Amino acid sequence: MKTGRVSLEDFRHEALGETSSTNAECFARAKAGDAGNLWITAVRQTGGRGRRGRLWVSEAGNLYASLLLIDPAPPEHIGSLPLAVALAVYRAVGAVLPPGGAPLEIKWPNDILIGRKKTCGILLEAETLPDGRMALVIGIGINIAHMPDSPAYPVTRLGEHGVSASPEEVFAHLFREIAYILSIWNGGEGVAEVMRLWRSAACGIGEAITVNLPDRSLRGRFAGIDDKGFLLLQEDEGQLRSIAAGDVFWGEPGGA
Repeated sequence: MKTGRVSLEDFRHEALGETSSTNAECFARAKAGDAGNLWITAVRQTGGRGRRGRLWVSEAGNLYASLLLIDPAPPEHIGSLPLAVALAVYRAVGAVLPPGGAPLEIKWPNDILIGRKKTCGILLEAETLPDGRMALVIGIGINIAHMPDSPAYPVTRLGEHGVSASPEEVFAHLFREIAYILSIWNGGEGVAEVMRLWRSAACGIGEAITVNLPDRSLRGRFAGIDDKGFLLLQEDEGQLRSIAAGDVFWGEPGGA
């Protein structure tokens, strides 16, 4: 398992016109022996998807990018990686947003919100390769010119907030910020500093939330995150609960 700090020069980028999925393309490269730290971007995806198999709008004009990492950290540190990635995306989006607009925030664990509307999808997938290496792919879709027509939750796009940057310009910021944040994360050894930075961008700390788990819903107040990136829920009954994964809503279940 290789760990250690990375720099901007450690990453490569290949731009495609159209592909079924930039994540799938990264996995294909990994199976062919790629050493990792490879970005794949596409103008258009024909089979893009989000968490739990949800479809993600993939028309030209948005950013579709995936990063292939090989053995990025020991297994016990991988859980903090989605929050590190969210922080990098947050910084990249912030670099193109005009000042004075709706607040840019991160909703736990890795949703990027502008004015409490989602503008980015982040999907991490992992596979064990035949040679024993772990291929981890970070897929990132940023709404720039387009957004879903009938979303299940409030969404927005950068164009609604005065952003005129092209997908290529947004990717240039993302390329830089991912390298910077991964250098801090350092295979999980710098997770406490990443979580400190994440908290400064967090949405809704102290607010009433509902966390939907596979088997039940929990209600309370969002008390922040711990140094592993787990959500801290101050339950209505008074118990402070640590949650590794779940869907978060403000207020009642199913709310925004």
